[in-house]
Amino acid sequence: MTPTVSIVLPVFNEAQTLPALYARLAGVMRRLGESYELVFVSDGSRDGSLELLKKLAAEDSQIKVVSLSRNFGYQMAITCGLDRARGAAVIVMDADLQDPPELIPMLIEKWREDYDVVYAVREQRQGESLFRRATAALFYRLIRRLSRIEIPADTGDFRLLSRRAVEALRATTERNRFVRGLASWIGYRQTGVRFVREERAAGTTKYPFRKMLKFAIDGITSFSFVPLQMATYFSFLISGGSFLYIVHAVLQKLFTDRPVTGWTSLIVAMLFLGGVQLITLGIIGEYIGRICEEVKQRPLYLVDEMIGFESESREGSNL
Repeated sequence: MTPTVSIVLPVFNEAQTLPALYARLAGVMRRLGESYELVFVSDGSRDGSLELLKKLAAEDSQIKVVSLSRNFGYQMAITCGLDRARGAAVIVMDADLQDPPELIPMLIEKWREDYDVVYAVREQRQGESLFRRATAALFYRLIRRLSRIEIPADTGDFRLLSRRAVEALRATTERNRFVRGLASWIGYRQTGVRFVREERAAGTTKYPFRKMLKFAIDGITSFSFVPLQMATYFSFLISGGSFLYIVHAVLQKLFTDRPVTGWTSLIVAMLFLGGVQLITLGIIGEYIGRICEEVKQRPLYLVDEMIGFESESREGSNL
């Protein structure tokens, strides 16, 4: 029987939180009285998460487990879960209990009001450092300014998608995925539900600054050409400034007894121009690298094992 609600949960080394997560999810869904399935995607976990999920799946037929062949990243794990979820509504949420399961009834209520995408808006971010909160706020506002689509601020991947929204997302095949941006790009009727993001129940964040920076770059380059345009603007601006400085130097030489001199000013100008050139090349390189990834046409992820599905199998691709 096709479930009404599927809940997709990417898992990477979350063995400490899984028992509490399952207990809260199961409690919420039983109170709702809706038919449901829990689709856990083990993204190359190495801490016993997969073994624990297998044990839970053996005890509860509503649990489905997909084990990827290695760690493909959070966005690919979400993609895999969406590919396997069968529900009329699909909810994506973190497995670290920062996304409270108790918000699920509100998401479903909005879906029943005929919304295709119901995203959870973070009103507060408990347990996070000032630096992390500040950089997150900056990122969301920056991408809204640069992007050609409206991406809601202070929203993560915690959201409900209708079946047609899921099918629209599955039709997108880019390799450098930014799911929350894609969810905005597909359109349809969308609304938000506000909540307080809780502290991690256990363990440490799987998104250190390096991964956050890469994620931000992926988001910006996936939905905006402004960085490339800025490189062009910089080139014209510097060329114009250089021309004016040449005119100034020539006039000063011809009409005054104080010609432009100075080794320091020359070196500073050279270093500045060199820096701008390298930044421009770096921006172009980011886009070229993404073009290269798309041209290769590799599978988005590889499945190693599936547990709890109607036809359990070991697969060599995501097809």
